[in-house]
Amino acid sequence: MKRIWMGAAAAAVVLALAAGMFLGSGSQAAPESTFVLLDGSKKSTADLKGKVTLVNFWATSCVTCVAEMPKVIATYEKYKSRGYDTLAVAMSYDPPTYVVNFAQTRQLPFPVAIDNTGAVAKAWGEVQLTPTTYIVNKRGEIVKRYVGEPDFAELHQLIEALLAQT
Repeated sequence: MKRIWMGAAAAAVVLALAAGMFLGSGSQAAPESTFVLLDGSKKSTADLKGKVTLVNFWATSCVTCVAEMPKVIATYEKYKSRGYDTLAVAMSYDPPTYVVNFAQTRQLPFPVAIDNTGAVAKAWGEVQLTPTTYIVNKRGEIVKRYVGEPDFAELHQLIEALLAQT
């Protein structure tokens, strides 16, 4: 019986630690970056503050990126009115004409940036694999990184928790 209680206590500690990391106590500031959007305007890391933001590094040649994009759009549509934003960052090797065509034909409802020099991907942790997705809290801190397609149910729980924070 004592062994069961000790196991349960250990599990509770692990869960509490995981929840703390999940909700951002182990967060790090998002790197200073300038995102050049398809319309030529610029957005900086400082502009992310005040909203929960999904920053998605992707490429038109990435099958997983293309497959997950409808879920990224649906997530944006679900939470945008509650202080949530999305920023899609096309990789430096992605031809700009392909990115523009993709954004237009899929009617992406959120800003799309082209990282033509690779500086943004480098600043965000040497991103090379796509998709790589970051969740940034309202304070401009990275709270989660996904390599590959996120578990969208888990992602939605995280977004809900972050949107509830003040």
